[in-house]
Amino acid sequence: MSRYFIFIPNFLSIVRIGLVYPILNNINNADFIQSLIFFALASITDALDGFLARRMSWQTDLGKILDPVADKILLSGSIFILWINDLLPFYVFFILLARDVIILLGASIHMTIIETGTPLPNLIGKATTVFQVIYIILILVFKSFSYEANLDWLGFTVSALTLISLYIYAQTWFRVLKKNHND
Repeated sequence: MSRYFIFIPNFLSIVRIGLVYPILNNINNADFIQSLIFFALASITDALDGFLARRMSWQTDLGKILDPVADKILLSGSIFILWINDLLPFYVFFILLARDVIILLGASIHMTIIETGTPLPNLIGKATTVFQVIYIILILVFKSFSYEANLDWLGFTVSALTLISLYIYAQTWFRVLKKNHND
């Protein structure tokens, strides 16, 4: 019976991708409450699709690619539009975007050259994503309710965690490349 529902996590990832435009458009139009609602919904779909895929064994090859791509589009698009609208500093935008680009390139190399399938996320990578989501939600909440708060400390923390995450991913890739080269 559950095999008939195996498409649900992939559908949720597609919904998340579909929510990116309304999120970005509403941020750009300074409708922060709407963008907050859509961003929260997108975040819930992310948690739900991962839970269902693992818990119900509804994992698919498409989902292994679609889920992280949906995450990258959502987070990269959000930080870009927040930066364009002067809602977060350039260094946060640059570090978060650079990490996503480097991870996508690393995953491409991992999947094509090493041919070991999709690389698995690590705990620090998942924590980084959670902190990025919290950072974006806090910006949207504060803007929604016209609350002025200095989030520089959180931007710095998220940036540092992002760099640590990138370093750990790079170490893993180099270890796999070295092992693959020696075999």
